[in-house]
Amino acid sequence: MDTIKHIFFDLDNTLWDFRGNAKLALAELYKKYEVQEKYGFDFEEFHPYYHDSNEGLWELIRDKKITKEELRERRFLDAFTNMGIDDAPLAALFEKEYMETITNYNLVVEGAIELLDYLKPAYQLHIITNGFIEVSQRKITSSNLQNYFHTVTYADELQILKPDPRIFQHALDKSGAKKEESVYIGDDWIADAVGAKDFGMHSVFFDRFDEKLTYDGVINVQTLEEIKEFL
Repeated sequence: MDTIKHIFFDLDNTLWDFRGNAKLALAELYKKYEVQEKYGFDFEEFHPYYHDSNEGLWELIRDKKITKEELRERRFLDAFTNMGIDDAPLAALFEKEYMETITNYNLVVEGAIELLDYLKPAYQLHIITNGFIEVSQRKITSSNLQNYFHTVTYADELQILKPDPRIFQHALDKSGAKKEESVYIGDDWIADAVGAKDFGMHSVFFDRFDEKLTYDGVINVQTLEEIKEFL
């Protein structure tokens, strides 16, 4: 990758530890609203239901089958309903407080800061994220990531989500980068790895969750440390 001048990153689960921070925030809300005392399910029983609901709904958003507003209406309602709790007001409370609570936590993915410190002197660094703009901005500042990046492209700016090629083009235009001089690094196979590759950028799949997926021309790594071997 001798021609690379610009490195674009996904945010959630690539740099900012969404899964780790989400679990801490949800545990706080679960305790605050005494869900176990009311319904008999402990937090570790609830968490997989939330995870499955949230991940499934984000896939539907990526595939343009639902809106972000529908995700916000459904993720906790579906999680509670699927575990046998019929409490729409509780689900609404969780959604109301969740995105504020999650940014009280600032775990980053293992190796993220070390990688950014390694790359910053030699490359211009950027972020492209599908996350909600206000929440993503807080994530970046709360975890002290802001000073590493020249540009941040939010899907909310265009109402377009990765892997739509228009968001990648918008990020290039915003940064002044060229496809052939750019690489994209992310943990989502479709939105990040395949999306960037099909758009024409170099692509690195951060296979953090051991999905073992392959695509011609996409580099696979399981740790952020491995990226130093290519850049």
